[in-house]
Amino acid sequence: MDISTIIGLVIGTALVGAAIFTGDGDPSVFLDSKSALVVLGGTLGVTFIKNSLNRVFGTMGVVKNAFFGSVTAIDGLIEQIVELSRKARRESLLSLEKVEIEDEFLSKAVRLAVDGMEPNAIKTVMETEISFLSQRHKIGQDILDGMATSAPAFGMVGTLIGLVQMLAAMDDPSTIGPSMAVAILTTLYGAIVANLFCQPLAEKLKNRSREEVNARLVVLQGVLSIVEGDHPASVEQKLSAYLEPKMRKSDDQKAA
Repeated sequence: MDISTIIGLVIGTALVGAAIFTGDGDPSVFLDSKSALVVLGGTLGVTFIKNSLNRVFGTMGVVKNAFFGSVTAIDGLIEQIVELSRKARRESLLSLEKVEIEDEFLSKAVRLAVDGMEPNAIKTVMETEISFLSQRHKIGQDILDGMATSAPAFGMVGTLIGLVQMLAAMDDPSTIGPSMAVAILTTLYGAIVANLFCQPLAEKLKNRSREEVNARLVVLQGVLSIVEGDHPASVEQKLSAYLEPKMRKSDDQKAA
């Protein structure tokens, strides 16, 4: 489980709730079913118009990655690839066939190498898989970005509806308050849905996708280096470029 996503949503929701419940007046005035229907119903309706059913329902699985998804740590991945490089150099490339590899992408790349596929062919196959992974992730990101855009727009629609109702009943002062409440609350709901949920989750998925693609590029570079017979130290040096400077091993650590 991604704790930072949970913490962010809890903190954001708690602060908004605190602002509502610690203020003067009855907190229930912030609850309005008509405003919620305009924002949520309008946002979902536009989302279904823009996308196919498969894409919309598939996004649920993608959004799940923001809460439960995990990306293989690149430093651990590099260590594993360097160890595979050492084994291939001591014994042979075929010896990697018996090694148990948990990472599915790394396992597939090693299997292609063991099967004798040329480096250029391996690169083409794995780059194609990385490209389609990015496309699948982008669908979910685009849907959430679209919802983040639609929610405030329907908040404005609700505001206009409330203003029309208020102006149409100016001769009855008792209706002015409720109509103005609908007008303001729809704007509030739209802003909350967009800025506390949809937009942050879209950004989270973008970051997660970048991390996963980066990890797969490490695998691709590492396996190609193994196939080309590079020295394990050279493999480690190449792959260290994918790490942040503070995570790279010093010369003393490498020697140890």
